[in-house]
Amino acid sequence: MRDTWILTAQCPSRIGTVDVVTRYLREQGCYITELSSFDDRLSGRFFIRAEFRPQTEQGALSEDFDASAFEENLITRAADFDMDVSLSAPDERMKVVIMVSRSDHCLNDLLYRHRIGQLPMDITAVVSNHPDMAPLAEWHGLPYHHFPITPDTKAEQEAQIWQVVQETGAELVILARYMQVLSSDMCEKLSGRAINIHHSLLPGFKGARPYHQAYDKGVKLVGATAHYINDDLDEGPIITQGVETVDHAHYPEDLIAKGRDIECLTLSRGVRYHLERRVFLHDRRTVVFGN
Repeated sequence: MRDTWILTAQCPSRIGTVDVVTRYLREQGCYITELSSFDDRLSGRFFIRAEFRPQTEQGALSEDFDASAFEENLITRAADFDMDVSLSAPDERMKVVIMVSRSDHCLNDLLYRHRIGQLPMDITAVVSNHPDMAPLAEWHGLPYHHFPITPDTKAEQEAQIWQVVQETGAELVILARYMQVLSSDMCEKLSGRAINIHHSLLPGFKGARPYHQAYDKGVKLVGATAHYINDDLDEGPIITQGVETVDHAHYPEDLIAKGRDIECLTLSRGVRYHLERRVFLHDRRTVVFGN
């Protein structure tokens, strides 16, 4: 079990931003196990993330750490910096809803990583516009919601999805190859808390059978992008990307297989970064303190 707390903060760029955080941690008897910071000189914005362990004077793990007082006092200390501060406990697990259509590779990968403890989250439901993934969700003991969709029922179907998100208290929605375009209203509701995965091919191949299109063009790279959703299709703030080389010996089925592997790895990495509070949304971009 992790015993480290996670502190994230951001503020306008100013002298002393790192010091106000690290000095406070030292004064509170906290041992920093990981520290990342970034100053964006173009926007004049500073970002910092620290993992730390509250310790006694003898160096043992402190059992009487007062998180509320710690956070309140830090906010007061950093008020002159206009610093936004967030503190996450070691055992804090984000509630997650996963959405999927008929391709099961990303869903299966996420469920496996969750089962072995690699992704610190509580999956509250699996939602799909098809019934195909119900047995997989049932095997993992997860509620499965089948909400069919047609062009005429899109609004009603999204209302059902939103109801599941609200009733389960989900803080994150993962689109694990959910092959429906979300409405502008749904994108706004899920802004900053919905992660999508899609293939990354150059040139950009849209529509049906993208890997067959890529094969016809003789592509030499295939990849995937995990990003937050927004109202621009597949153009939301990027969290992480994966890429591998291919050559003339890769037939369409080989490209598809390699693409699936990259999608699984890229999505799980993006989700983990989000769960571990490593991602800061910064306008249309992200600041990501990967490890």
